[in-house]
Amino acid sequence: MWFKKLMLFRLVSPWAMTLEKLVEQLQRGPFAPVTGSTPMSRGWIAPRADGDLVYAANGHWLLRLQTETRLLPAEVVNAEVTKRAEKEAELQGFPPGRKALRELRERVTEELMPTAFTVRRSTHVWIDPKNGWLGIDAGVPTKADAVVEHLRCCLDLFPLAPLRTRLSPQSAMADWLGGGNAPAGFTVDRDCELKSVAEEKASVAFKRHPLGDEVGDEIKAHLSAGKLPTHLALTWDDRISFVLTEKGVIKRLAFLDLLKEEADQNAETADDQFAADFAIMTGELSRFLPHLVNALGGELREEVA
Repeated sequence: MWFKKLMLFRLVSPWAMTLEKLVEQLQRGPFAPVTGSTPMSRGWIAPRADGDLVYAANGHWLLRLQTETRLLPAEVVNAEVTKRAEKEAELQGFPPGRKALRELRERVTEELMPTAFTVRRSTHVWIDPKNGWLGIDAGVPTKADAVVEHLRCCLDLFPLAPLRTRLSPQSAMADWLGGGNAPAGFTVDRDCELKSVAEEKASVAFKRHPLGDEVGDEIKAHLSAGKLPTHLALTWDDRISFVLTEKGVIKRLAFLDLLKEEADQNAETADDQFAADFAIMTGELSRFLPHLVNALGGELREEVA
């Protein structure tokens, strides 16, 4: 149970939610498989088999949103629409017009949807109610938006705000690269990407490349030419490695081997392993995030959203 990505939000105080209330209110939106011509369904499932909708340990909560989507390729729909349109043209002596084709496409889609294959994906959500963190194991806004939307549908009160810092991640990364120094407690790793703000969006990427003095001078030249960092690989405290994006998304999140070995030593069964992984992961995130926020100049608090 290790997150690979992290999109961060703030639970705006006060959020008077107990574990019992959370479980009760999440039951308003449980997962149910797609039926009939429904293209998509989503809802809460237990993070662990045969468990509650919320897994709780050491004051941290874990949720899991499952999504089932029907896969109906456009090529399949187009082929069937073409076949039926040709048949209609033969019967009536002229091809169907735009409106008729649009209605035909809608009808074909509705008829084929129940026979389409389905795919299921799930997204984990970490909540630290004491410190006001909500983290989603997602690297793109659409996945995070789906989680937030479903939480808002289920909960009576959900005072959520995006994490805002005094320095934007992009300007902070530019400062670190331009000055040749990472913030206290962090080290710059071997990957970064810079992109021009000009219309052509020219970019340069360094992959698995030591960002030492020689490369550092090249990066400074790119910064001077108007390129800004969009990704930067970092390690915190020799315990967590990650890539920070210009939007503040944490990607390629990896808890280093020392931590995983510690979890393995405390586990004899699959349930023990899950519990140990979750305990160590959440404990490390609780220590890591304040340092990251400080590196970005501190937090700007928002009103309830």
